[in-house]
Amino acid sequence: MSQLKMVSLSHIDNIPSTPGKLKPEKYPYVHRLRFHSSLSRLTVWSSFLLVFFLFFFFLSPPSASPSSVGGFPRLGLGDSWGGPEWERRVSSSARKHSGSGLIVLVTGAAGFVGTHVSVALKRRGDGVLGLDNFNHYYDPNLKRARQKLLERAGVFVVEGDINDSALLRKLFDVVAFTHVMHLAAQAGVRYAMQNPGSYIHSNIAGFVNLLEACKSTDPQPAVVWASSSSVYGLNSKVPFSEKDRTDQPASLYAATKKAVYGPWGRPDMAYFFFTKDILKGKPITIFEAPDHGSVARDFTYIDDIVKGCLAALDTAKKSTGSGGKKKGAAQFRMFNLGNTSPVPVTELVNILEKLLKVKAKRMILPMPRNGDVKFTHANVSLAHRELGYRPTTDLENGLRKFARWYSNFYSLPKKKSSW
Repeated sequence: MSQLKMVSLSHIDNIPSTPGKLKPEKYPYVHRLRFHSSLSRLTVWSSFLLVFFLFFFFLSPPSASPSSVGGFPRLGLGDSWGGPEWERRVSSSARKHSGSGLIVLVTGAAGFVGTHVSVALKRRGDGVLGLDNFNHYYDPNLKRARQKLLERAGVFVVEGDINDSALLRKLFDVVAFTHVMHLAAQAGVRYAMQNPGSYIHSNIAGFVNLLEACKSTDPQPAVVWASSSSVYGLNSKVPFSEKDRTDQPASLYAATKKAVYGPWGRPDMAYFFFTKDILKGKPITIFEAPDHGSVARDFTYIDDIVKGCLAALDTAKKSTGSGGKKKGAAQFRMFNLGNTSPVPVTELVNILEKLLKVKAKRMILPMPRNGDVKFTHANVSLAHRELGYRPTTDLENGLRKFARWYSNFYSLPKKKSSW
């Protein structure tokens, strides 16, 4: 994601266990929360959403079997969890080492952002427990390597799915989490056209299931979750602001929830597979806008994103809710995290050529109509004001760090380079 949209909710009592019990009220921290008073309008929109989900449901692959998650095969996940040794590892990982430390459940912990956030929290003395389903969306070996990195840092990653209500209840029974950092999601704009059901499974059903688990916990944890700049969709006003409308998504991925970059990143992201193909001498495809203009992204280095995530956790107000009972208005905040300096994708390739000392074989093609947008550009003034967020890594320095990691991780032959 070229910009990460962070949302924090200090308690979630206002989310009902059953539909139809939500009572609108005014929240002092709401940046965009609109309610419709007309029952007929609510009925129309509810019907539309139902048809929308059913449409993608029937387009999706067959329902996941017990040996799969969201349409992907499980990777060595046992049929059971629990037991004294399992609980000991869970408790040990979640134990904080500073008096003022947080106790954080990080979902999607073996993912790109999740790994970096988990390590950063652990290093500063917070208790951290990871949760990840290790699906096959991209190279599972990279996810397993991240898991080993987390184990060396003292973070235990529970192998399970956020749709598993019994597992979530068990985790919240064993550990009194103060915060939840929700990063688990089915990523990728283009993949939504191949497997739409996986997005509904993870980004909607899984998220609701997690919120219900948090709501039933006593005390309730503060929740911070990541969205995506993709939600701004076809919005032509730049830079993107938290106050902008998000009712014109360009993809199912955006409707349910482009590029953060750096070491341990995702192989499906442009900078990653550009590097791979350039080094192998394969042609790379660079898309241009319908007007033959440049496609630009607000590329944001992973360390800058991590700083914003930790700041959102640190400033989230403590929940006053317990056992599903509401005792006060929820703090609700929304922040853009980005680099604020969009760069044409062609410039990204120029920098990679310089660092790798290999000339790219470029194929320029029109941008396909598959959900991608022409540009992303974050307005981070609110995050700067309330979180102290300030990105500090320029694209060339960030890509240099990535190229060095890529060479080491994939054991490339040593050669003179600009790394």
